[in-house]
Amino acid sequence: MNRLKGKFIGDRKFYSMVLAVAVPIMLQNGLTNVVSLLDNLMVGRVGTDQMSGVSIVNQLIFIVYLSLFGGMAGAGIFTAQYFGKKDEKGVKDIFRIKFIIGMVLAAIGICVLWFGREPLISMFLHEGDASLSLDETMSYAKDYLGIMLIGLVPFAISQCVASTLRECSQTVSPMIASVAAVFVDLVFNYILIFGKFGAPALGVSGAAIATVMSRFVECAFLLVWTWKRRAQYGFITGFFARTPIAGSLWKQSISKGLPLLVNEFLWSLGVTMQVQCYSTRGLEVVAGLNIANTLNNVFNIAFLAMGNAVAIIIGQMLGAGKMKEAKDADTKLIFFSTVLCVGIGALLALAAPFFPLTYNTSSQVQHLATSFLLVMACMMPFCAFTNSAYFTLRSGGCTGITFIFDSVYMWCLVVPIAFVLSRFTDISVVPLYMLVQGTEFIKAVIGYALVKKGVWLRNLVAEEV
Repeated sequence: MNRLKGKFIGDRKFYSMVLAVAVPIMLQNGLTNVVSLLDNLMVGRVGTDQMSGVSIVNQLIFIVYLSLFGGMAGAGIFTAQYFGKKDEKGVKDIFRIKFIIGMVLAAIGICVLWFGREPLISMFLHEGDASLSLDETMSYAKDYLGIMLIGLVPFAISQCVASTLRECSQTVSPMIASVAAVFVDLVFNYILIFGKFGAPALGVSGAAIATVMSRFVECAFLLVWTWKRRAQYGFITGFFARTPIAGSLWKQSISKGLPLLVNEFLWSLGVTMQVQCYSTRGLEVVAGLNIANTLNNVFNIAFLAMGNAVAIIIGQMLGAGKMKEAKDADTKLIFFSTVLCVGIGALLALAAPFFPLTYNTSSQVQHLATSFLLVMACMMPFCAFTNSAYFTLRSGGCTGITFIFDSVYMWCLVVPIAFVLSRFTDISVVPLYMLVQGTEFIKAVIGYALVKKGVWLRNLVAEEV
């Protein structure tokens, strides 16, 4: 018994180290998700058609957001190295590459979503509850999308600056910018959605305007803050200089960034395709999923933060050549994350019958949301396990394996099951959702086998030397 306890459970010092890493991530992500929840509640008070339109657009923009993260991440690997070498030109060149990548991806996203808005939105519109209007939902979605696209450019710039600052060991200013942005978003959502303090009641358009305002505030804060400290963060100066960027640096940045970009794009597209499959059962399903996902995102911060803790703690141990300690710590971290999410999943299940009642929608939508939340609560420990397994593999540089574990798995199993069941059977949406989400069991088994095999126990720094 004591042997098993020692294998899966650490001492007080171990958990102090884990929580020191995970809690700040939980707090920052928690703030963002709580504000998103309040925003969603405000739109949900306006009406179901409006909420469904916003939900569909956010699902589409989600793909662009993750593509931006993935596209910049590869180039960002080099920023920390150049910063450590005190190579200001290297940091500046990487910043310029990230900026160009961000602008290209934002432009592609804007063009695709604008010119393809009607067919893309229509993919999610299917007859169901007679009280819901497909035409009105389409109208609300188009209005919301048209405004939201304005915020993609400042969002891309913010991600470029914020990620570079973090890679230069500056984490406080991006967090402050994020706090300022969510505050602006929350306040102006309340004012513009409902028409408070003499402002017009703009509904979903007001929600979009508030979000775009928050994007510009975040972008402006980061640019001004960095410019005032340009002596320390010189990458912000001389940005438009005609000094060419070395072709080898472009090649390295693209070779590292392309796999991450493709993975993020395919994974987010797979998530969106699942929602599209569920939507074939009626527009009320889109509304129910929106409500459920909003609350679930708040509860998910625990295992997402634990995944980041795994990447940081295990990565440091591997880099120091402490293979045995890394394997031991990883077992304890995965066990802790999984057990933690058993408790958090139970709390989510308790909240499931009550949270949907806060929305101004039909009893059918509320019932669907509750059912989805109960499934999410049951699956949370398995999601925590697979998430920790993913970051374990990534900490050892197994990018090919993680790509298969993440995106290939999504497109070879999860999406085909959702597609076949939604198109070729009459199964109702809740059992359909349960079966698709149940594929996480298989992924957990695969993750367990890969982690146990130890393919991730690699010291990348030593290999490079």
